[in-house]
Amino acid sequence: MMMSFLLEFTYRVPSSLLLNTMSVFIAGILANGGISELMGKSLPYSKFWDAAGGQKSDREPKKFSGRTGMLIAYVPAFMVSILSLIIFPDTTLRILLIKSILAVHFFKRILEVLFVHKYSGPMPLEAAILISSSYFNATTCMIYAQHLTLGSPDPAIDLKLCGFLLFPIGISGNFYHHLLLSRMRKDGEKGYKLPVGCLFDLITCPHYLFEIIVFWGVFCISQTLLSLIFALGTTFLLIGRSCATRRWYITKFDDFPNNVKAIIPFIL
Repeated sequence: MMMSFLLEFTYRVPSSLLLNTMSVFIAGILANGGISELMGKSLPYSKFWDAAGGQKSDREPKKFSGRTGMLIAYVPAFMVSILSLIIFPDTTLRILLIKSILAVHFFKRILEVLFVHKYSGPMPLEAAILISSSYFNATTCMIYAQHLTLGSPDPAIDLKLCGFLLFPIGISGNFYHHLLLSRMRKDGEKGYKLPVGCLFDLITCPHYLFEIIVFWGVFCISQTLLSLIFALGTTFLLIGRSCATRRWYITKFDDFPNNVKAIIPFIL
C-alpha cells in the first residue's frame, strides 16, 4: 500500500544496484547522524562537540581553517553538478532543472563560506572529508537517478510547481538567517551569542528549517526515490541537530527564552 502510494509521486525507474546501495547508505548515514545529534554526539566541527564529552584522542587530528574545511565540503558537489551540465547538456527539462538547482545550491554555499560565514575554530580533516564525500555521493547519485528516468512515464502527480515554490523560499530563507548569524559576531570575536531577529525569535535554527525546505524543493522537482530518501534523511538529521543546538543554548545562556523552540515555531 505504501509503495503504491509512493509511486504516485515518484518515477518508476529500472532497478540499479548502485542506486539501491547508495539509497541504503545515504539513509543510514543521515539517520545515524540524526540519532547521534539527539543523543548529544555531534560532528567534530560543531560548536557543541567539545561539550558532548568523550571526544579526546591521543592523536592530534589534522585540521584546516574553518573556511578551508567548508570549501572542501562543498566544492566537489558543486563541480559534479556543473560538469554534468557541460558533459550532458541535451536532456529533458526536469533533468536540466535538477542539475541546475543543485549547482545553484552548492554555489550559494561556497559564496557563503567565502563572504558570509565567520568561524570560531578549525575543522578536522576527517569531518571535512565526511561531509564532502556525503554531498558528492548524494549529488552524483541524484543526477544519475534523474538520467535513469529517461524514457519512463512521468509520475501521476507532477510536483514541479511545488518545487519551483519551495526551492527559492528555502535557499533565500537559509541565506538570510546565515547573514543574521554572521552579523552577530564582529571581526575578531570568537564567543557565542544568542541569535535574534526574524525567525530566530521563535526557533533556534531557522537556517536548518529553510535547508530542509530546499531539499524538499529538490525532491519535488526531481521526484525520484533517491531524492525523497535524501529529503527525509536531511529532515531527520537537521531536526536532531536543531534539538541539540537548543539544548546547548540552554546550558550556555541562563536567559534563554523558554518559548523559543528548536526548528518548528510553537511546536518543536
